[in-house]
Amino acid sequence: MEITDGCTLPSYEGPEEYFTGSTRIDPLFDAQDASSAAAASVTFEPGARTAWHTHPLGQRLIVTSGCGLVQREGGEITQIRAGDVVWFPPGEKHWHGASPDKAMTHIAVQEEQDGEAVTWLEHVSDEEYGPASE
Repeated sequence: MEITDGCTLPSYEGPEEYFTGSTRIDPLFDAQDASSAAAASVTFEPGARTAWHTHPLGQRLIVTSGCGLVQREGGEITQIRAGDVVWFPPGEKHWHGASPDKAMTHIAVQEEQDGEAVTWLEHVSDEEYGPASE
């Protein structure tokens, strides 16, 4: 058994190259030994969001508070809220973040394949995100 002291894993700001707006990432666990899964709690302030991205083995989001938005390429923007669980299949291009007026926190769980867990793509433009606020 191993218990990780959550206070030993410092929070950090989401890098501007991968996020729009104010985000905070709190690491939970990294891939290690036989497990390729890693997880982090990510808090998005209102209007904040990820860039478009994919995961080689998919990604699961567990919304823990607030209201957010998700979209897969070619799909509608969908509202998510505390208690919702979202699954993005391997290779599906998508983004996620807070709604325009409410912060959102989720736990993101993904696995590494050949040492990679995510491929970052272009930012979600204000025009792409904008219809969500109408």
